[in-house]
Amino acid sequence: MIDTHARSTINSFATKRTVQATIAKSRRKGMVEGSDLAKVFAWIRPNDLIWNYWVSNYLLGQDPPAFDVLAWNADATNLPNQLHEQFLELSLGNLLIEPGGLSVFGQPIDLSKVEIDHYSVGAVTDHIVPWQSSYHATQVFSGEHRFVLSNSGHIQALVNPPNNSKASYFVGDGYPPSAEAWRQSATRESGSWWTDWINWIDQRSGGWKAAPKTPGNATHEALCEAPGTYVRS
Repeated sequence: MIDTHARSTINSFATKRTVQATIAKSRRKGMVEGSDLAKVFAWIRPNDLIWNYWVSNYLLGQDPPAFDVLAWNADATNLPNQLHEQFLELSLGNLLIEPGGLSVFGQPIDLSKVEIDHYSVGAVTDHIVPWQSSYHATQVFSGEHRFVLSNSGHIQALVNPPNNSKASYFVGDGYPPSAEAWRQSATRESGSWWTDWINWIDQRSGGWKAAPKTPGNATHEALCEAPGTYVRS
């Protein structure tokens, strides 16, 4: 998410008063609880993530259908209050747009100095990261650009394997300052953007190498069997 001032539902919540209130609360607790973050994201898309379950589950007594793509919703993570404040500062100030607007360890950040090629993906119905915000990467980074606009929403646009018969995406050659202008001239391609990305990255990769038969090497030995001891800690 590059342009944080792109029109979106989440920005309608970010008034000066609400931001001050949430910062004060996170300072008192030392963190933002994962459950509170989940509520914020749910209210960004209330018809699907709140009222849908209110009607079908609470009023009609129906169990929510299993939906593997959204299983991550049940895995909320607490956010330290200082990181929370930094995120809000970055978002409200749109600091990634302005060269030197953001500093990390005293180093001013200027995205135009990033000269490597980049591939960006937007999602047509993304309710968290508007695709226009993702498109703005073509305006601030240096190097060659490749922007694709995938159908569907925030998660499903990315988890979109080539065997999905409903998948499609938009591509365009030029990148004008206006995201909407790009959209009008872009063409629709059937299938998943994964195949487009594979072709793009293949042109920028070295030759193929045989996959190792055993994990680790002489420099970095394998520590243990999968899935790793950290899973059990």
